[in-house]
Amino acid sequence: MVPFEALFGRRCRSPVGWFEVAQSRQHSYYDVRRRNLEFEVNDWVYLKISPMKGVMRFGKKGKLSLRYVGPYQILKRIGKVLDELDLPNELAPVHTVFHVSMLKKCIGDATSIIPLEGLGVDESLSYEEVPVDILERQVKRLRNKEIASVKVL
Repeated sequence: MVPFEALFGRRCRSPVGWFEVAQSRQHSYYDVRRRNLEFEVNDWVYLKISPMKGVMRFGKKGKLSLRYVGPYQILKRIGKVLDELDLPNELAPVHTVFHVSMLKKCIGDATSIIPLEGLGVDESLSYEEVPVDILERQVKRLRNKEIASVKVL
């Protein structure tokens, strides 16, 4: 008999046991907000464009910009979580395989297409910001150096 068992009347939990307890707790937290996304071939889905760094939305900034474009048809499934989409020529520089978390099911009429006007994509998926006007210039003085900051439009 182990001293812990003699003192407390039960077996001591090993680190492996604590790992299983923590893992089950984290699994239950994950399951609360999880969406089970599964699409079939030939389904119509919207593509989420807000996390793409190289995609610019002209005319609208921030909260008012488009989050999804499409709908696009799923050509084939790659594994359980990847889908290949039939993208138009405007989105040619972007790869055609996306994770299911970036897709949203198109419910209803698939012919109502969200237009791609004002959606500019560069070959390297980057864009150059050109300042229009200098609004304010400020120089912060520290002990040994000066830091210049410029506010542009």
